[in-house]
Amino acid sequence: MGSTWSKLLLYPALAAGLLLAPLGAAGGEAAYAAAVTTAATTKTAADIQILVDGEKIVLSAPIIKVNDVGFAPMQDLLDALGTASVYDKDTGKIIIRDSVTTITMEIGSKEAFVNNEELELDEAPMLKNGIPYVGIRFVAEELGAKVEWDADANAIAISIWDGYQDVDGATGEEDDSYYYWYEPEEIADAYDASVVMIMTNAAQGSGTVVGDNLILTNYHVMADATSATAYTTDGDELKIVGVVASDEDADLAIIRTEKSTGLTPVELTSDYYAAKGARIYAIGSPDGFQNTISTGIIGNLLYEAGVSYVQFNAPIGHGSSGGALFNEYGEFIGITTSGVEKTNASINFAVSAYQADELLDSVTKLQIAKAAFLPPSLPDTLVGAPLSKLEELLKDQFGSVQTSDGMAAFTDWKAARDSEGWLNVTAVIDPVFYLYYGFDSENEIRNWSINLGYELHRMLPNERIDLAISFNKEYSFMARGFASGEVTSSGNGKWRVNYKVIDMQIGDDMYITSRF
Repeated sequence: MGSTWSKLLLYPALAAGLLLAPLGAAGGEAAYAAAVTTAATTKTAADIQILVDGEKIVLSAPIIKVNDVGFAPMQDLLDALGTASVYDKDTGKIIIRDSVTTITMEIGSKEAFVNNEELELDEAPMLKNGIPYVGIRFVAEELGAKVEWDADANAIAISIWDGYQDVDGATGEEDDSYYYWYEPEEIADAYDASVVMIMTNAAQGSGTVVGDNLILTNYHVMADATSATAYTTDGDELKIVGVVASDEDADLAIIRTEKSTGLTPVELTSDYYAAKGARIYAIGSPDGFQNTISTGIIGNLLYEAGVSYVQFNAPIGHGSSGGALFNEYGEFIGITTSGVEKTNASINFAVSAYQADELLDSVTKLQIAKAAFLPPSLPDTLVGAPLSKLEELLKDQFGSVQTSDGMAAFTDWKAARDSEGWLNVTAVIDPVFYLYYGFDSENEIRNWSINLGYELHRMLPNERIDLAISFNKEYSFMARGFASGEVTSSGNGKWRVNYKVIDMQIGDDMYITSRF
């Protein structure tokens, strides 16, 4: 992944598994409680059955009808449709997920979200005898199935398609051309030239050609860049003139080259195959090793905060960000973005291709013509600015850093001058993170501190700066083994431990010590 000092990776939240997407305010606890209470008064339809591709499914509880809307036990229905789901008993929230569709709902609420698009339900999901019920037609049709009433069988007939349709998408007949599996060397032959290495003045990453002069990459690869070049497998250097469109939440950016790339674009589409266990191939430039290809499988399909991700185990590294992820049919399925370090599990993530497809579809000719680099997250200078502005900047831009062990937070930023003219900058590290993960994260936090020192010197080149990050925690006992002044009484039988974990002095050169 292309790494810069400001990049915060997504993996800690994602590694927890399938997370519940946020729902609207309507509903909530009151609606949830009401749905649980009133579900007992709904009409059951015990004689009605559900047929999936002609086969009767066994239900753990009878179908319920509310105002002609049929409801089935959620788990029974989704097991029959081969779709994953999560139900949170405490909040009543539901998430249903297949390879391309995510449905989020809430017991008692008529609001639903399908791939982050808000929809209104005819009737709300309900809870009866502790079992969550969902609308049969709504869920099945949103997952791409066909729903009909079979009067002869007195059943709701659901037809699902578990393979590829033909090119016209109309017959339901299998098209053998969709079942051509690419060998690894065929993936490389077909797509290697369509992936480039990107070098900016701030980071190194990868990119995927998606147009005559358009390249798809990660937002964090282009963050704080003021110049950039794309390098092709033929050794050509393509000057990048700026960003055409971006989505910071999805970590995506489409950039424009000054001239035509002369390369074959990769096709972006929302219609591709991605499933747990499926074979995938990643192409990128980890650690500057241009256009390295690796292979693995999809470990999971995840959804968080409106963004869809593919979890995979093909090896990638720093510099792979913005690279391409292909399935074994040669379809582009994701943009390699981030990964979990310090693990033997090889857990990496790609933003799903349909997110990039939506971004590319939104691009206009005017945006292409006006391509420009992203606004910098830090100013060119703070010379003459009040110290309060520096404190606010440090709080906003350096309030946390992502490490392999999680997020380390830094609070209580202060800046003041002493009698010798030094600018003293201080902050406090999260004591819980420091005690549990500080030793393992020392090098990462130390590097973050060095980058912080570099930026402070760049913005305030004539200042002598003393940067101190401290551990500060109160205890109910007087801790022993510390140097004089590091343990002080705070009254009421409490004792405070306070010492520097990062001590840096910056002038024409830099000096740093760390204590973990």
